[in-house]
Amino acid sequence: MAFIIGIWGSDNRIYAAVKFFLYTALGSALMLAGIIALALIHREQLGELSFSYLGMLDLNLGLETQRWLFGAFVVAFAIKVPVFPFHTWLPDAHVEAPTAGSVLLAGVLLKLGTYGLLRFNLPLFPEATLDFVPLMATLAVVGVIYGAVVAIVQPDLKKLVAYSSVSHLGFIVLGTFALTSQSLEGSVVQMINHGLTTGALFLLVGILYERRHTKAIADFGGLASSMPVFAGLFLFIAFASIGLPGLNGFVGEFLILVGSYPTLPVYTVLAATGVILAAVYLLWAYERVFTGEITTQANRQVSDLSIGETLVFVPLVALIIVLGVYPKVALDVIGPSTDAVLERVEAATGYAAPEPGGTNVVASGSGE
Repeated sequence: MAFIIGIWGSDNRIYAAVKFFLYTALGSALMLAGIIALALIHREQLGELSFSYLGMLDLNLGLETQRWLFGAFVVAFAIKVPVFPFHTWLPDAHVEAPTAGSVLLAGVLLKLGTYGLLRFNLPLFPEATLDFVPLMATLAVVGVIYGAVVAIVQPDLKKLVAYSSVSHLGFIVLGTFALTSQSLEGSVVQMINHGLTTGALFLLVGILYERRHTKAIADFGGLASSMPVFAGLFLFIAFASIGLPGLNGFVGEFLILVGSYPTLPVYTVLAATGVILAAVYLLWAYERVFTGEITTQANRQVSDLSIGETLVFVPLVALIIVLGVYPKVALDVIGPSTDAVLERVEAATGYAAPEPGGTNVVASGSGE
């Protein structure tokens, strides 16, 4: 990704690529130290130097050790998500990256962070996970609100979509650390949803940039009359990103909010404002770019989507509708895996995940 940004990016591509690399390298170094520490502990306790993930699940780690190792892993993944305040590399990387790089970054690479939290931090360090729930939930909610508010005031359309990622991924982190079956399932579904909707938005912004060579919102206006197919598709994807019922974004956010409320009610209520703010920044941007009178001659002459460009979005639109109308096709696959993670936390700590509609949080464990 650093090479994609640095070679094929925009004017400030070297700055963005180096910043991206330094952030990632710092987090990776911390996680590498944590992995090596786990291997050495494995040799001490089981007599074999091993990097086996399954073997590490059998280790008897004290709470203090878990806290240090959790911290080493969580910083690496928080940078990759990115969680506030480790997010500053993301807008630069997205804005300077070519369209393909932005799509790859949003659709795949950011999910390495959220996947890592769910796959490694929770099962390997369950007691530390409970200790860090307030901190991680706080950072998640700050990211949801901060990302949305900053997106509202962005003059650059691509940077607006980039900051929307900070907000949407905050929901995923909140659901992960709410530690209920619904919230964990919602987080994984939302990982998929974010890749579809935000990836599609970056594709659309890239197509618009190829035609007009600008991403500034002020340079547009009235494009719906000259690009009706493009405008309709942009509005559809925006509705999915906002979380309109019947589209994929609603399923993920609804599961996260419903699943998080029993264990983190205050955080959930605050995070729910992000849904409203998402409607503000996306619909306001749509109004300024696509509605009203055309005031610039270049906007009158811009061509609509070709048949080939339209076909690119057909599978994305189909998946957005299918996951919005019939999410069971994904949840049946996701549920057993997230339940296994939750059972691991419960078995190690005495934590009792609330049933739907319940409010029990911790039965026993590390003194909380």
